[in-house]
Amino acid sequence: MREEFYRHIAHTSDSPIGLEIDHAEGTYIYTTDGRKYIDFISGIAVSSLGHRHPAVIKAIHEQADKHLHVMVYGEFIQQAQSQFAALLASQLPAHLDRVYFVNSGTEANEGALKLAKKHTGRTRLFAFKNSYHGDTHGSLSVTGRDVYRVPYLPLLPDVHFFDFNHDEILEAIDETVAAVILEPIQGEGGIIPAQTEWLQKVRNRCTEMGALLIYDEIQSGFGRTGSLFAFQQYGIEPDILTMAKAMGGGLPIGGFAASSAIFEAFKHHPPLNHVTTFGGHPLSCAAGHAALKVLLDEQLMLQAPHIEKMIRESLSGLTGVKDIRGKGAMIGLELDSTERTHHLVMNSMSDGLILGWTLHSNTLVRLAPPLNIESQTLDEALRIMKKNLKSFKGL
Repeated sequence: MREEFYRHIAHTSDSPIGLEIDHAEGTYIYTTDGRKYIDFISGIAVSSLGHRHPAVIKAIHEQADKHLHVMVYGEFIQQAQSQFAALLASQLPAHLDRVYFVNSGTEANEGALKLAKKHTGRTRLFAFKNSYHGDTHGSLSVTGRDVYRVPYLPLLPDVHFFDFNHDEILEAIDETVAAVILEPIQGEGGIIPAQTEWLQKVRNRCTEMGALLIYDEIQSGFGRTGSLFAFQQYGIEPDILTMAKAMGGGLPIGGFAASSAIFEAFKHHPPLNHVTTFGGHPLSCAAGHAALKVLLDEQLMLQAPHIEKMIRESLSGLTGVKDIRGKGAMIGLELDSTERTHHLVMNSMSDGLILGWTLHSNTLVRLAPPLNIESQTLDEALRIMKKNLKSFKGL
């Protein structure tokens, strides 16, 4: 398996992590050499219920016994899709009453951008520096990191970037702007939460000018920050909400929600002007429906503040820890040097703990454990982190 991986899989770095996976269960990943690892990043905020949650596995088996793909999205009535959409809509503001299912987060953002342009008849898109919305061309066009964008220029025209949490954008939003897209908590940008007063100003200005406000909750959604979606803690609602990652309980799915009135734009001039073959795949919808039911029935999002409290109490004040930021179980640990960060991540992995990082950041460690992580496992993970923070001797 290792030989095939290094010979035939197209890699995106020169040094893949290279753990050879045998199986995964709950909070743990098991490798073929007999080791087990605490997954403290949940596959980058995907496995919020841990790996192979019994309710999700049961739903997958039951759906597989019925049917897999039968028709392109939105034409046949499929129970798995309809039930998932209804449950999801019941948890959202009344105006977000329809969901368009896709396969991934970047596809959700692509669809949201198209919908905003079609609905408003406008072309200008506003986004933020240090944002991250995906790697396909449209999503990349509104991603505020030159390290991603420059190799693929030219991208979409009429995209403009502003400083996050700064008022300079307000006057710029006018009747020519189709949409403002933002993450309520910037993920790859360093786990930076939006400021409530600023977010309200952006919301008000968009409403005044007829521009749509898009929230990208691909990483922050499905309980990770202490509520089903992070925006619910702000009380400031979007016109379009994009989601993915933890949405499918471990299977690939994404979606974007908006009002029936906004979605009318996809029906006409021409009909079927935004389609997907595999979006809303019945297996993924069945898994997503089961995962959402578990999240709601067990109120697992309420575990996120406890996880945050434990992380902050355990790691605050340790040598080399410059900042701990974020909300709930979406935490960024800012360290004082690249060397200390590398030491912590690599030595923790040697000790059986998988930590994460944000792309192209040398000093920020991403923490995103499963919401149902056991107390003793959380304690063990934090013990390993403290040990390796303290053992760093510098250069």
